[in-house]
Amino acid sequence: MELFGTAGIRGTVAETVTPERALRVGQAVGRDGAEFVVGFDGRVTSPALAAAVEAGIESAGGSVVRIGQCPTPALAYASQGQRGVMLTASHNPPEDNGIKLFVDGSEYDREAEARVEERVADGDNAAEWSAWGDTERATVLDKYRDAVAAYAADHGNGPLDVTVAVDCGNGMGSLATPQVLRALGADVRALEASVDGHFPARQSKPTPESLAALRSFVADTDAAFGIGHDGDADRIVIVDADGDVVHEDTVLAILAEHYVRRSSARDPVVVTTPNASGRIDERVDEAGGRVERIRLGALHEGIAAAEGSVVFAAEPWKHVHTGFGGWIDGVVSAAVLTALIDDEGLDALREPVTERPYRKHSVDCPDEHKTATMERLATTLPETFPEAAVETEYGVRLTFPDDSWTLVRPSGTEPYVRVYAESDDVDDLVERVAQIVEQAVTTAA
Repeated sequence: MELFGTAGIRGTVAETVTPERALRVGQAVGRDGAEFVVGFDGRVTSPALAAAVEAGIESAGGSVVRIGQCPTPALAYASQGQRGVMLTASHNPPEDNGIKLFVDGSEYDREAEARVEERVADGDNAAEWSAWGDTERATVLDKYRDAVAAYAADHGNGPLDVTVAVDCGNGMGSLATPQVLRALGADVRALEASVDGHFPARQSKPTPESLAALRSFVADTDAAFGIGHDGDADRIVIVDADGDVVHEDTVLAILAEHYVRRSSARDPVVVTTPNASGRIDERVDEAGGRVERIRLGALHEGIAAAEGSVVFAAEPWKHVHTGFGGWIDGVVSAAVLTALIDDEGLDALREPVTERPYRKHSVDCPDEHKTATMERLATTLPETFPEAAVETEYGVRLTFPDDSWTLVRPSGTEPYVRVYAESDDVDDLVERVAQIVEQAVTTAA
């Protein structure tokens, strides 16, 4: 049984995240500690699944603090000093849901997830009736929002004087981002800021297509820029004054440089993932820091393993502000970026970032053929591009003498092998690499 993907347990409530499984996961997690904070997103199925998890935790001997509906970052914030469970499927469609586990503000690592998975499979996790835990209710949103506002204020120069549009997409950002930005002084135009688990305004995943209304709004009004969230507010997308989406790696590079420059550490480190752009390395190096990479979905593991002082960690769209906490937090990203844009302007922040052409491409590959495909690619890709430096820790990554690069890795959630590339001739590079991947898949079959 493989329950956990790159971001907790996630899938349809009809087959994967059922009430029965939520109960069993709750019992398995309940053996890990004495007290758990439990929250959930705005999906129709989330309250019932949260109740199942709570029943599981209590029947395993743990006590539950119910904080109700909240963004995932707020649940992570509340899990400091204890353990936490969040019911959310993030950017997935409304028929899905998921379970994310936290300990002391950080996501469970692979070892902890494997322990839970083993217990779920065993199925014998209930405590004696006299040892069952109890439940209390608490609120965390006001405290979390105040903490985010105070943290972001330290990154700006006084009260904000900027107009920003925020598309909450009927998700959990509705409960945090507009309120935080207004507390900082910004003029906020909130779009789709009522929580609705059907996501009637747009799909939960913020993409250039799904953010069409935000892009038009920003382009047609006096908003300096726009912010788009996913369903649980751990992701963020930035839209410029013309209504164009700013590349996610450019946003990452801006934040990474900012944190390195303000750090007093002797060895400031930015943790990111193998598919992240070389523009990040360029800006971090210019600021006097260095980059370490970790597999997708494992920023918390990269932070723990890094040598040096981790001042920022991120993968595309998802950022860990280590000075605030060890979790992915799109609300903090929104607040800090708004403070920086208010001070310098988005164009000025983007100007030093080298934005080379970047592409992502997916090649069909059944799950059962991924291992053989990647084993073959570890040989054929270096043979085809002998001039490139090769890394195989997280897929196959080739870096060329002109600093262009490509990464090939299997998807952890879908039947694809992903091709990422950044190059002045990116279309040609992607085409050549995709052909080699297709050949490898055919051979593996």
